[in-house]
Amino acid sequence: MSELALFGGPKAITKDPGDLFKWPIITKEDEDAVLDVLRSGSMSGTDVTREFEKEFAAWQGLDLALGFSTGTAAIQSAMFGCKVGVGDEIICPTVTYWASGLQAFTLGATVVFANVDPDTLCIDPNDIEHRIGPRTKAIVVVHYTGHPADMDPIMAIAKKHGIKVIEDVSHAHGGLYKGKMVGTFGDVAAMSLMSGKSLAIGEAGILATNDREIYERAIAFGHYSRYRAEDMETESLKAHAGLPMGGYKYRMHQMSSAVGRVQLRHYNDRMLEIRKGMNYFWDLLEGVPGIKAHRVDEKTGSTMGGWYAPKGLYKSEELGGLSVTRFCEAVRAEGFDGCSPGCNLALHTHSLFQTLDVYGHGKPTRIANADRDVRELDKTLAPSEEIGAKSYSIPWFKHFEPEKIEEYAKAFKKVAMNYKELLKDDPGNPAEIGGWHFFQHSPKK
Repeated sequence: MSELALFGGPKAITKDPGDLFKWPIITKEDEDAVLDVLRSGSMSGTDVTREFEKEFAAWQGLDLALGFSTGTAAIQSAMFGCKVGVGDEIICPTVTYWASGLQAFTLGATVVFANVDPDTLCIDPNDIEHRIGPRTKAIVVVHYTGHPADMDPIMAIAKKHGIKVIEDVSHAHGGLYKGKMVGTFGDVAAMSLMSGKSLAIGEAGILATNDREIYERAIAFGHYSRYRAEDMETESLKAHAGLPMGGYKYRMHQMSSAVGRVQLRHYNDRMLEIRKGMNYFWDLLEGVPGIKAHRVDEKTGSTMGGWYAPKGLYKSEELGGLSVTRFCEAVRAEGFDGCSPGCNLALHTHSLFQTLDVYGHGKPTRIANADRDVRELDKTLAPSEEIGAKSYSIPWFKHFEPEKIEEYAKAFKKVAMNYKELLKDDPGNPAEIGGWHFFQHSPKK
């Protein structure tokens, strides 16, 4: 009988995972904080949110923070804060969740996509500069699935060309790049804090910056109750105070900010627990052919934060050309249901960024206000279209329970070491691997 469970062998994973994947961790402290908001009737107020903003800014190591209803709203407001407007361009990695860049459309701007580095899965610093044009306003850097982007060369490029850097930290709360927290390198950081993230407080987002004008423009864009002339230091904003400049109502719900205050107090300790479990998993798989860790070398002072939606890197050539689809099928049979091939599909391949006229301009929205047809630049993005065949989902351990983690590592190793049995009936990979909304936010054993 084959050793592989796919062919009738015993499963590698036999233990009940228990709370190994349960997230977020909610205690009576969180519940009491929410009840305080409910009982006071201040769900739509800002007093609790303002306290959370102060605490978050201090934790992030920045001067200012502003709570939002979603991460999507926070990133859009960061763009507005950086004066992205009609006819402007932002540069964004093509492999990311759509909310890292699509909001530019609502500002009358467009997205120029860049390739991602196949080892970090973050924007490739070597693929940015040739995409900069006279209307480029900002680079959006995504610390993808917890891996910090290579910020030193990115910041050097931005400084050289006088453009802003927006860090999307939705996947990497608390992560470090060379000893410094991600989100503190660019002009502004923005991120999701929704319930599936590593810093999970509810349906919410937050922006953080040291730039007073960016912060005040973000307030003016969608925080009507806080857009008051007497609070503004930016002269150009004072005359228009009272109503939101973007016509949006983006404040954070105070049940979320109440949970946020509690979660933030415990996040560093919980993040360390995740880090310990995830690194143990990859240490067990060191040297196994075909699979490579998607993680940083912590000796450099970098870390993966909360390891949101972690991935592995797949080396098909080391396994006789076995498809990642077949590999994942075999791992699922071993007992890890969450092993899926791929990651986010390359955004530039979606019709929304090629042909769709969203707002009735009579031409594709992506080029409706552009000085150049930025779609021409997509022809050099083929490497990113292949990323799905080179990545797969791994377990996201929330606790360090060695005996359980060892079983999951055994499942991956077992499949890799017996790959020859899988080659015979390998159907290959489908044309598309991954999805536009790829991440699993519910626990999978």
